Parts: sequence; structure tokens; C-alpha cells
Amino acid sequence: MDAKLLDILVCPLCKSPLVYRKTEQELVCKADRLAFAIKDDIPVMLADEARTMTVEEVEKL
Repeated sequence: MDAKLLDILVCPLCKSPLVYRKTEQELVCKADRLAFAIKDDIPVMLADEARTMTVEEVEKL
């Protein structure tokens, strides 16, 4: 993932900063507990396609 792109990407719902999880290939919004997948180095920033995370998963970040 390009570092410059990571600096400007925010959650499409609440505009919070995102956490990059390299091994899982996803961007996480802690506020909304959503994980956005990264496919072929392209973040899929659609709320309908985001994975809902548990509270425990978010707390580990």
C-alpha cells in the first residue's frame, strides 16, 4: 500500500482515520468497527462491502 495514499484515506462514513492491517490486507475504522478490504492494492471503500468487527477485535488494535 502506498504510504501517501494511506495518509489521505479516511472512513467514508465518519471521516475518521483508518488503521492499516498489512497481514490482513484491510483498512480499519475503529469508530465504526468496520474493516475495508484491500484487493490488488486497491482499497474497497464501500460500506456495503466492509466487514463488521467485534469490539474485541477493535480493542486489539
